[in-house]
Amino acid sequence: MSTTRRQQPGDLGPEPDGVVGVPPGTSAGQARCLALNGASGIVPLARDFTRQALYDWGWLPAASADRRAAAEDVLLVVSELVTNACLHAEGPDELTVVCDGKVLRLEVSDRGAGQPAPRTPHRAGRPGGHGMFIVQRLCLDWGVVRRPGTPGKTVWAELAAPA
Repeated sequence: MSTTRRQQPGDLGPEPDGVVGVPPGTSAGQARCLALNGASGIVPLARDFTRQALYDWGWLPAASADRRAAAEDVLLVVSELVTNACLHAEGPDELTVVCDGKVLRLEVSDRGAGQPAPRTPHRAGRPGGHGMFIVQRLCLDWGVVRRPGTPGKTVWAELAAPA
């Protein structure tokens, strides 16, 4: 089951105070980080890394169509966030995947200065430009965190864990 996001980025609460990573109370077994700086085949690498985390956390193999759709949504969002960093932000530095049992959070850090946003107006019939629109539609919330005094940003997205 896919979720439809109706809020603007950050509507579910303020951005963290420059803190990116594992939320308080999350066990080490529920957080994974993958260095991507300088790697080749970055998008498939990020998808495979995330898929393995989903297997380890019991999302896969999926016992139902809803659970399978939830896992596919996660993999699609990872692909879109990493691809955006490749195309618009000098490439991704790191992928972090965190699950607290109810929400799965994806974070892609990069060195880019841009501000990701869905293209407006969205033109479904044209190639390209759909990445952040897809993220917006599939995720509960998403946003950007910048650390003062350092280049780059972290683009994060949160998806509901399957029931």
